Amino acid sequence: MLYKFLFPYKPDGAATSAILLIVRIIFGVLLMNHGIEKWSNYQELSAVFPDPLGVGSPLSLGLAIFGELACSMAFIIGFLYRLAMLPMIFTMGMAFFVIHGNDPFAVKELAFIYLVVYVLMYIIGPGKFAVDHWLGKALTPQKP
Repeated sequence: MLYKFLFPYKPDGAATSAILLIVRIIFGVLLMNHGIEKWSNYQELSAVFPDPLGVGSPLSLGLAIFGELACSMAFIIGFLYRLAMLPMIFTMGMAFFVIHGNDPFAVKELAFIYLVVYVLMYIIGPGKFAVDHWLGKALTPQKP
């Protein structure tokens, strides 16, 4: 049951899968750029980065970088797709509801857009142009 969740094998149309791939590339690269920026400025940001979980600013920053950088790479290629999306969704949820919770909507709008896209992509799945699709296909027992 777990392998069906992690490696979905659902035959999608080529056009739909191509659109999902394009969305994965666009929104994965966009979020990855935020992670690269945070990683590049880790020393400066680690002292002032918001700590909504109470684990310390450096660890909070590290978790945000993981969600925005490492998980975006997995999202783009469709590897452990839904598992990789959980930190992305969590990071955008924290940014929208907690970090920018009292800010005007214009300030938190980008986090909201990412959050909505990632939740919808989580529900839809990666399509057939994803590593998980091929892994799911390989792990599915073949009928004789």
